Order: sequence, then structure tokens, then C-alpha cells
Amino acid sequence: MDYPLWEFNGLSLQDVLAVLDIDILICKLQLRIQLLMEEEKARRERERQELQKTRIWVKEYLKRREELGMYSRLMEELKCEDEAGFQNFLRFPVVLFHELLEAITPRIQKQDTFFRRALPAGLKLAFTLRYLATGNTYQDIHYGFRCGANTISLAVPEVCQALLDEFAEEYMSCPIEEEQWLKIAEEFNRRWNLPHCCGALDGKHVAIKKPNNTGSVYFNYKGFFSLVLMALVDANYRFLYVTCGDYGSISDGGIFERTDLKAALRDNSINLPPPSPIVPGQRPVPYYIVADEAFPLQTWLMKPLPQKHMTREQRIFNYRLSRARRVVENAFGVLAARFRCLFTTMGQKTDTITTIVLTCCLLHNMLITKKIQAIGEEITVDQEVGEDHVRIPGSWRNEQTLQDMGTQRPRVRYGNKEAKELREYLVQYVNSPEGSVPWQDSRI
Repeated sequence: MDYPLWEFNGLSLQDVLAVLDIDILICKLQLRIQLLMEEEKARRERERQELQKTRIWVKEYLKRREELGMYSRLMEELKCEDEAGFQNFLRFPVVLFHELLEAITPRIQKQDTFFRRALPAGLKLAFTLRYLATGNTYQDIHYGFRCGANTISLAVPEVCQALLDEFAEEYMSCPIEEEQWLKIAEEFNRRWNLPHCCGALDGKHVAIKKPNNTGSVYFNYKGFFSLVLMALVDANYRFLYVTCGDYGSISDGGIFERTDLKAALRDNSINLPPPSPIVPGQRPVPYYIVADEAFPLQTWLMKPLPQKHMTREQRIFNYRLSRARRVVENAFGVLAARFRCLFTTMGQKTDTITTIVLTCCLLHNMLITKKIQAIGEEITVDQEVGEDHVRIPGSWRNEQTLQDMGTQRPRVRYGNKEAKELREYLVQYVNSPEGSVPWQDSRI
């Protein structure tokens, strides 16, 4: 209780003390002390809760990652005791794994902080390759590698993008020099007996979960949601050009119409070799790619003749062209058999799925370039045996495959007059003494 000073004028100290209520002063002091104690208790409780939050950033079983996780335990054992098993586990041999790791570590390695240590770059690369190889869920992978599922979901696209940034130019860039196309055409002619062919083109559906607020744009005629993967492949099953991310509801011809490849072929900005005679003294023949019936016939794109009312010569031409075109089917088959995430219904964002699919194509090219064979599950392409070149289907055809881009009722695409004349010339060539092969009559 406060007292005005005038009330104490003329009073002695004893009189003042008598007037003041000592009990009230003591009570105020006790209340003040109690308030300070409660504030201090609340402050300590807040600090304890913050400390508790910090402690549960990493669950107890995840803390044993270095002792019991797949990266530090199983992979180390495979590296020392079973290199073939290591390759089957990640689809990459030990040496190539470390080559990838050394190249992308500066791109994916984070800095340690005061609160926790950053994940090793090798661990992030390992569970990314394991996801690509198996298609297992992030939740499943997190128990094996003892790393949080949410962390894996963030790291997988990061690692994939780092691989693309580091290796795409070396292993998956479309040729732009005339000499490069000539080598591809020579290889096609040597292996598949089709002259002036510079690649095989096709598209496939990659199944996805329906993205939010997209209606039916990703819904394809086969009855599921998908992104489209379209690729041009050389005679050795390498991807020369890849595009991914278009709506599954669009036809392959419609997608091709909007690609950079279509524009580059039309104006020849990729420098296909100039037309030259296949047989000395005869007409010059342009260089071209091959595709199925869904694509438009052009001088730079050959496709089979319609199936109705075909002559023997036309059936032979279709066999010869389809024989070369099968390389793209085999490339897709081996790709999906090796990276089985493409068989799953992928639930990431469409941009992330596109990055993952392109990374699979890149790694496929890398393995082919380095001549690394599949180990464990033997993946084979179509083979031709005997003098009649009887086709033995590759092992990938016995499993689930990526859905083809063909339509239920293919739209008739009429080519221009020059393209039709070129196709007719090729029909005559593959039936001539210069262009025929001994077994073709037995294969139609």
C-alpha cells in the first residue's frame, strides 16, 4: 500500500513504522518472488522442450546407420566379397560407382551444421541407384539404409539432376556432325542391313499417379495416367535423343510434331549427311530415321507400308524396315528391365518423374558405352539365329514392359510425293540383287 509523504510530516520513525502495514509489504514481496520463480520455471521448460525437439531429429535406430545400414555394412561386404552381387544390387560395378560418386560429390555433398552431420554423398548416390534399380518405395528403402523417407524423397531428384548435369553432354547428346551420323548409318547397315538409316524412333508410356487438378490430360487410351517417353535410338541400343514429360492423352505423332527433333530434321539443323546413291550410278537417297505407322512419312522419316493388299516385295520391305526399327523396342525393354522403377506407378511430381526417367536413359547409355553387361537377372535383346535369321525374343519380352504408344485406330498419315517415291525406291532396292539378303523370303 502506498502512502503520500504529507501523511508522515512531523512523525517520528517509530510512528511511521507503526502506520505502515508490515504484513502488506511482506505479502507483496512474496508475490513478487513467486512471480519471478514461475517465470524462471517457464523459461526452463521452454528450453527443455527445445532440447527435446533437437534430440528427436534422428530416431534411435537411424543413429545406428553407420554400424548397421546397407551403405556402411552390406555394400562394404559386397564390395570386398562379391563384386557381382554389388553390381546386381545397384546395377553398377564397384569401379563405376566410385567414378559416379567422385564426379557428383561436389554437387550433392552438404556441409555439416552445429545441430547434425550431413549425409555422405556416397549414401545418397547408393539409395538413389537402389531406387532406380528396384522401384521400391522410399519408405521401404529408408529401413534398409536407415535414412529418413522424407530425406530420401528430397535426395533422389537432387542426385538424378546432378548425374544429368555432369554426364548428359558426354553420354546422351544428340549428334550434330555429319561424320557422327555417317558412323551411325554405317552401323545400322552393317547390323540390320538397312542403308542410310540414322536411328529408330518410338514412344512409350510411363505410369504415374494422377497429378492434382489436372483432369484427364494425363489419362491415356489404355486406361491409366502416364507421361510419354519418346526416344531416337542407334543400332547399338543407345539413346541419341530423349524427351519426356508430355501428357499421356496425346498421340505419339502429336508429341513428335512438337519436339525439337522434328524441327531439326525438317530444317536439317542437326546436319544429316547430304543424299548419296546407295547403288553407284543410281539416284541419290536421303538419310532418314525409321518409325512405325503412327508417324508422318517424310523423306527423313520412313515408316512401313499399309498392311492391306500388300505384294511380296512390299512385305519384304516392311520386314526389313521393322527389323531395323526393333532396336528401339529392345532399347526400351532393356532400359525398363534394368531400372525397374519404370514398371511402378510413380507418385512424385511430374517434373521429378521426368528427371528420374531421363536419368535412367543416361545411365543406360553409360552402361552400354562402357560395355557393362547385366549381372544377376540376365537381360537380353532379340537375337537372330541360323541361316534364316529366326528371331529369338529377348528376355525382357517375358516380363512386364513399358506400354507402347500405338493407338487403337491409327490415324492415316499421308506423306508427300517425294517421300512416297523414296519409299518406293527402297522397296525396289531391298528386293534387288544389290540390296536383298538371303533369308528375307523366309521371314515374310
